[in-house]
Amino acid sequence: MREFSLPAVAEVPKDASLAGVVFRRAAEQPDAVIMRRQDSSGAWTDVTAAAFRDQVQRLAKGLVASGIGPGDRVALMSHTRYEWTLLDYAIWTAGAVCVPVYETSSAEQAEWILTSSGARACFAEDAGFEATISGFRDRAPELEHLWLFDALDTLARDGERITDEEIAARTASVKATDLATLIYTSGTTGRPKGCELSHENLLADVRNAFMGPLAAVTSVGGASTLLFLPLAHVFARIIQVGCIEAGVVLGHCPSLSDILPALGTFQPTFILAVPRVFEKVFNGAQQRAHSERKGAIFDRAATTAMGYSEALDTPAGPGFGLRLRHGLFDRLVYGKLRAALGGHVTHAVSGGAALNPRLGHFFRGIGLTVLEGYGLTETTAAATVNRPERVKIGTVGPPIPGTAIRIDDDGEILVRGLNVFGGYWRNETATGEVLDDGWFRTGDVGELDDEGYLTITGRKKEMIVTAGGKNVAPAVLEDRLRADALISQCMVVGDGRPYVAALITLDAEAIGPWLERHGKAGTPLSALHDDPELIAAIQLAVDDANQAVSRAESIRRFRVLDTDFTQEKGQLSAKLGIRRSVLMKDYAADVEALYS
Repeated sequence: MREFSLPAVAEVPKDASLAGVVFRRAAEQPDAVIMRRQDSSGAWTDVTAAAFRDQVQRLAKGLVASGIGPGDRVALMSHTRYEWTLLDYAIWTAGAVCVPVYETSSAEQAEWILTSSGARACFAEDAGFEATISGFRDRAPELEHLWLFDALDTLARDGERITDEEIAARTASVKATDLATLIYTSGTTGRPKGCELSHENLLADVRNAFMGPLAAVTSVGGASTLLFLPLAHVFARIIQVGCIEAGVVLGHCPSLSDILPALGTFQPTFILAVPRVFEKVFNGAQQRAHSERKGAIFDRAATTAMGYSEALDTPAGPGFGLRLRHGLFDRLVYGKLRAALGGHVTHAVSGGAALNPRLGHFFRGIGLTVLEGYGLTETTAAATVNRPERVKIGTVGPPIPGTAIRIDDDGEILVRGLNVFGGYWRNETATGEVLDDGWFRTGDVGELDDEGYLTITGRKKEMIVTAGGKNVAPAVLEDRLRADALISQCMVVGDGRPYVAALITLDAEAIGPWLERHGKAGTPLSALHDDPELIAAIQLAVDDANQAVSRAESIRRFRVLDTDFTQEKGQLSAKLGIRRSVLMKDYAADVEALYS
């Protein structure tokens, strides 16, 4: 057993609540810009602290006038946009509890979240989400109100009879230990469980992270970030809260397809993303370069960036020749990549899954340091994170201040601190299975080094045991495979089987340029799963992945699928992690074919 902890750098008073910052900032700096909001033309409009307070207060009054009481659950189903943050704080100001619903949720999933939480009201972004909820409303007897975003002005007018004093009293009645939000885990098996997160959980996490390890990123003048991950997920949510607490200017982008133009105009100083986003950025740039017959230059530039980053971790640092090449490629390649991200980004925060160390070195080498962290919904997102001044690529960093990490005898990672949740909503059995004398059992397996930096090595329940008794961590192989430009997703299989195999899907954006280069433009994906040239290209990626493991753990056979894994089919979680149980059912015939 091994343990490492750091003392807290920020405390949370017993009477603190998430809504307090809205009124505090408006009183202290009413004209300070706290958010920028994009209009239909793509232009960004400043939102001051005073304007945000006024909008929050008007909507909170509307909630109170509608009968929403302290502790009542109010659901929110929307893409990541300004109104999400506005309503989140209005719900907290009214003393209520916000229950996010993923925008990708099916009607059945949304019904479970609303009925399990006992939500009395729900905000829906548009008519499509409204229709989803209306379809099961007769089975949700506690749901009294369903409001569209278009009706927010009407809700605010309904609350005009509520006084400022009533709202102030409602907000003041909230205590730090009161429930702030119920976030239903997007897990890979079974029905989602509602994680009870208090005001103290969120405030302890953001204040210790933003005042501690991330201070160098978030405290600089003009710091800003553009959110594009789902705010229904705890990762984006904690950044939202942290930005408003720390004075970081916040923007929203509802669609990943719009992210590059939005980054170009918003020009954030840091971003947050899951590893798949970094993989897509790298693979997309590589594919474009090869399509424009500049592939050799890009590949040399990538190799130089990785080598430069690796050299930064050595006592001698980069040599003269490496610095010279790095400077050349900075003008030819790296500067253009940074410009595509807005031109001002210096850091990125990555979480949700393991980032391939190769990508970590590449991005640091081009001038964008990725701070990889680790946490779960149950730990209010961040439990560990790398420090800007001391990055160890391949690790997820040491604990944030006020948090302790323990490695149990079987390798399981345990977390303790004020950021650890209170339990699962109305599910004492599940709570008892993961909370042990203040420690949260994550189900992940890892190692701590002498400086307290944590490395994730696998997940207890996802370990594959072959027929020969060999334990295989699939994530090692899957992360390596997804780094290849042609591969979108993959799932390693082999539990109880004679050898390890894999199901592989193709990246729709990368395959087009590849087909053109091989004289096969226009060939549908369904005709490629047994194409000899494509199979040979994928085999190279498999051979590369196999270098990371022993022969007994290596992939012996693979099968290219006709379609990609999607969230809509329930095959991917909100953080784009694969749901093995769903995929094993959907592709049972393909798995059997790997062993026939």
